[in-house]
Amino acid sequence: MSSPQPRNSTAEFTADGAIGTIRLNRPERLNAVDPALVEDLLAALAAARAADVRALVLTGNGPAFCAGHDLKQEPQPHDPAAARARIDRIQDVTRALRAAPFPVIAAVHGYALGAGCEFALGCDLVVADETAQFGFPEVSVGLSVTGGISRLLTLTVGPIKAKELVLLGARFGAAEGATLGLVTRVTAPGEHESTARALATELAGRPPFALALAKELLDAGLDGTLEDAFDREVGAALRTEHSGEDAAARAGFAR
Repeated sequence: MSSPQPRNSTAEFTADGAIGTIRLNRPERLNAVDPALVEDLLAALAAARAADVRALVLTGNGPAFCAGHDLKQEPQPHDPAAARARIDRIQDVTRALRAAPFPVIAAVHGYALGAGCEFALGCDLVVADETAQFGFPEVSVGLSVTGGISRLLTLTVGPIKAKELVLLGARFGAAEGATLGLVTRVTAPGEHESTARALATELAGRPPFALALAKELLDAGLDGTLEDAFDREVGAALRTEHSGEDAAARAGFAR
């Protein structure tokens, strides 16, 4: 087990063999997001890449995954340039999750609201226990969604449902999240991490180059046309044929 980050980080990374775990670590604030947590989370994601893990679980310490932006922060001075930089830094979390060359699995319990919901849905898979409560309350408190949700949520649930979730801000549970296509697995209370880790272990056993390419293709498919997807898929298929992983994987599958 490795622990490259200091234990007082608000986003702690550890690795156990090929499986990495990042724990949001402001339990006294329900892991609410402040600038320090954003920086620590980005550092943890960088540490996961440096550790060469093959799959990563993102979860939260305490009674919640992440309750969203910390509304009890001291008000920031009005500085448009600083505000833009701060918001863009939050967007960097989604960029880093999508750019990771390994699958990232959110393991959610309790609140996953606002930025917390955005962090979860920026991951590749979402495991949620029955206590999970998702939602986008930003509009109701005079804020705006971030993390690419204006596109990613619409592509997942459709424009009408996306508008309902964002404009009305109603919370929804794990079962509804699964029905909407936002949650991969629903577990009994407290079993979200073990289920996420089992999925991570399964994924870590797959050929890593092919897995990374599959993730890259699926994410890129959100951003381009069908013809773009055809071209990328041809290129990826050619790259996998020359990687040597395909033959080894077929041999293992045949056994």
